[in-house]
Amino acid sequence: MTTDEGPQDLIEHLCRSAAISPKEAQHLLQEVLRFYMETSVEFMQRRHRELQRQGYSNDRIFEAIRVELSERRFASPPVSKRQIRRVIYG
Repeated sequence: MTTDEGPQDLIEHLCRSAAISPKEAQHLLQEVLRFYMETSVEFMQRRHRELQRQGYSNDRIFEAIRVELSERRFASPPVSKRQIRRVIYG
């Protein structure tokens, strides 16, 4: 059975295998689903904010994002720093 919180059998499996409560399993499942539902544009914008807060320069940020995109689960063609800059700033 599937609930608004996720498939019940997966939640029960997480509870058994990780020794966590049903509420914790639901939260974990929702976090994983959010992670996998993130688009490449959302990823680029989020990572830009995160790396900017850490004090990195845009040039270094754009290069890091370019590399990270190739390692992510969504299909993304190779992008240049310029393309990333255009996604971030329009």
